[in-house]
Amino acid sequence: MKNTNTIAIYARVSTDDQSVDAQMRDLREYCQLRKWKPTEYIDHGVGGAKESRPGWNACWDALQKGKIKVLVVHSLDRLGRSLPHLVKIITYITERNLTLVSFRENIDLSTSAGRMLAGIFSVLTEYERSIISERTKAGLRAAKAKGKKLGNPGRYFDKKQATELRKAGWGQIRIAKELGVGVGTINKWVHSEYSNENNRS
Repeated sequence: MKNTNTIAIYARVSTDDQSVDAQMRDLREYCQLRKWKPTEYIDHGVGGAKESRPGWNACWDALQKGKIKVLVVHSLDRLGRSLPHLVKIITYITERNLTLVSFRENIDLSTSAGRMLAGIFSVLTEYERSIISERTKAGLRAAKAKGKKLGNPGRYFDKKQATELRKAGWGQIRIAKELGVGVGTINKWVHSEYSNENNRS
């Protein structure tokens, strides 16, 4: 029998007009049949944002500290804020030989079928990343084809003021701070334009 001190239940509802009662009834009965006495973590009326899930944050902390060996949830959508987030949780659990049980989907990641499902989730999230990456690249190519300048706009560099400061004996670092530009910009300007102008004079 599992050490009942390492069993946990997590339940969540997203809105105030919902209740975790149905979830908890199923999960408690599931654990009772296995003679488990779990610690319960519950989030009431909260969405998926990390900062709004104190119950999950406490549960995740206990998982990371090794205080939980078996986590029982009503369904996988109670865990992750997104598919990549869910895969991150599942990956963490499987890599540390912990057990995740999802009541509604009848999933137990301690079984071979459960581990196979975890692999499928991993493939799906990698696919999602690839799609997002391709869309981003396509958007950049389209913007470039339309003549749009990509990247962050460079900060304005007042060369006239820089020349006056340089002639007044200011060092390059001091000039960079005064004008709010990088030292590299000043170095490049000094060794190209400024030096060439002085050589011609």
